[in-house]
Amino acid sequence: MLEFIYPDATLIAGVDEVGRGPLCGDVVTAAVILDPNKPIIGLTDSKKLTEKKRERLFDLIQQNALAWSIARASVAEIDKLNILHATMLAMQRAVTGLAVKPNFVLVDGNRCPNFGMQSQAVVKGDLLVAEISAASILAKVTRDREMVELDKLYPQYGLAQHKGYPTKAHLAAIAEHGINHLYRKSFAPVKNLMLF
Repeated sequence: MLEFIYPDATLIAGVDEVGRGPLCGDVVTAAVILDPNKPIIGLTDSKKLTEKKRERLFDLIQQNALAWSIARASVAEIDKLNILHATMLAMQRAVTGLAVKPNFVLVDGNRCPNFGMQSQAVVKGDLLVAEISAASILAKVTRDREMVELDKLYPQYGLAQHKGYPTKAHLAAIAEHGINHLYRKSFAPVKNLMLF
C-alpha cells in the first residue's frame, strides 16, 4: 500500500509527462484535480489503455475534473536545458495553469520540481494515483494527436506510427531524410546522425 504524507490536503493535483524518450517534438505535461463527486471509472496508466479508451477518458476527464491543464516544453527548451529540466519546467507550467489552486501535488516518478507548495513524487504513480493516471491520459492523447498532425506535414518520418520514439524505422528515416526543426539535437541518436 502506498504511503502518502498529505493528511490535510483537500485539493490534490496529479502531474505526469509524456515524451521524454522521443527524438522529436515537445515534452507534454498535464496536471489534473479530480472532483470526488464525479468519479471517473477506468483511470490507469495511459500506456495500459487502448487508444480508443484513452480518447474516451480524455473527454471524460476534461468534462468531470475540478481543474485540468496541459503544458509543454519546446524542442528548443529541451536542447537548451536538457530533457529532465525541460520536463520539470513543463510540470511547473501545468500546475500554474490550473484554474483551481491545489494544496498538494503528486508527481509520477522519483522527483518533483518546486511548485511552491507541498509535493511528493510517486514511483509508478500513473498506476497508483487516479489524479496522476488522469494527467498521464491527457498528456499522452495530446502528444499523440500532435504527432499524427505532424505526420501529415512530414510523412517521410512515420511519426504517426512511432510517435517520435527511436524505433529502427524512425532512425532509418532520419538517416535517409535528415533532421528538421522538430528534432532534439541534444539527443545522442540525432546528434550521431548529424555527423554523417
